[in-house]
Amino acid sequence: MDKLLIHEEWIDDIVLLKIDGLVDSGTSQLMEDKFNELIARGHVKIVADLEKVDYISSAGWGIFVGEIKGIRKKNGDIKLARMRPDVREVFDLLEFNALLTPYNSRDEAVAAFNEQENKELT
Repeated sequence: MDKLLIHEEWIDDIVLLKIDGLVDSGTSQLMEDKFNELIARGHVKIVADLEKVDYISSAGWGIFVGEIKGIRKKNGDIKLARMRPDVREVFDLLEFNALLTPYNSRDEAVAAFNEQENKELT
């Protein structure tokens, strides 16, 4: 089994998940467990930093897609940041941009949460 590392950082109420490794059928359960743990604790504003992810299988993409509905019901979201070109190519091919928004940087992803919050207040 390939190794997958997930490190948490916090920016106010936004959790930044720095994901490192391959997200495939052997490792996707770890990512799903992390999402479930965060949701159970009420943390639903999530930025997934994919800079160190070389590959995401259909099982891995399924975790993102499967979790997004429940997270949005709780007024949260998953923002994807810094996808590598090979990972982004598959993301685009699968047309997941209709469900998830990719960002070039973590700062852009975090700012999108703040913009979303400001729109809700007005």
